[in-house]
Amino acid sequence: MTANSGRIRWVAGLTLLASLFLELACVVYPIYVIRPFRAQGARELAAALLVIRYRPLITVICAAAALWAGALCWRAQTQWWLRILAALGAGLVCVLAGVARVNVFELMFHPVEHPAFAAVGQVKLDKDDKVIAVKIRDSARAYPIRTMGYHHVINDLVGDTAIVATY
Repeated sequence: MTANSGRIRWVAGLTLLASLFLELACVVYPIYVIRPFRAQGARELAAALLVIRYRPLITVICAAAALWAGALCWRAQTQWWLRILAALGAGLVCVLAGVARVNVFELMFHPVEHPAFAAVGQVKLDKDDKVIAVKIRDSARAYPIRTMGYHHVINDLVGDTAIVATY
C-alpha cells in the first residue's frame, strides 16, 4: 500500500461520512424545525425552507459522491467488514436521497376532503374545548382544535365561499 492509496482511502471515507451526515441533515432538520406544537423562530424556519428548496440538488450530489466514495473504499479495503461498511454507507445515502423527496408533512397532515358538520345543539364539547371560528356574512363554522390538531387543514364552504382553515 502506497501513501497515495492510503490518502485516497481516507478522502473516500471522509467523503462517504460527509455525504451521510449532509443527507441526514437535509432530511431531519426541516422535520425538526417544522414539527407541530412547537414554537418556530423566523430564522430557523427560513433556514428549514431553504434546505427544503435545495434538498433535491444536495441529495443528488451527495448520492453521487457517496457512490464514488463507496466504490473507492470497496476496492481499496482488504477487510470484509470495511467493504460492507462502505457499501452500507453508500446505500444508506442513496436511500436518504429518495426519502428526502417525500413531503412528510403532506403525509401526516392531509386535509379532511369532505368534512361533516353537526348543528350546535348536537355537538358534545367540554366547556374548556377551544375552537377556530369562521364567520362570513350570515354563515358561521367552528372547528374544534382536537380535530384541527390531527388534520391541521380543513377544506370547507362557509356560505358560498370556499375556505381553508389551518392550525
